[in-house]
Amino acid sequence: MTVTISDTAMTSDRSHCTAWHSSDRNGWEVSWLPGRILDRNTAITATTLADTAAEHDLHDGHRLWPHIESWAAELGLTAPEAIDSASQQPGGISPKQEPASQQPSHEAAD
Repeated sequence: MTVTISDTAMTSDRSHCTAWHSSDRNGWEVSWLPGRILDRNTAITATTLADTAAEHDLHDGHRLWPHIESWAAELGLTAPEAIDSASQQPGGISPKQEPASQQPSHEAAD
């Protein structure tokens, strides 16, 4: 598990989560929390939560669950809400879902 943090960006090597500093919005934006502006510490929490959710099969009773609940609460979410949101790939596709087939229709060939 590696979260890389610089002055302007945060990335995870295990999840699709990215965070970036938005100086014009005076805060941090996180890919799985669209539209929300966070401070630096909360963006680190969001990135860490997404990284942890990508690495473990988290559920109530898991040894990390108390941490997940605490991190989620810091983001104003429940643990299940946070795990579900953080687990979404860009475009809203869950890693457990297959993307829709991109096969052309027969009409397009005519």
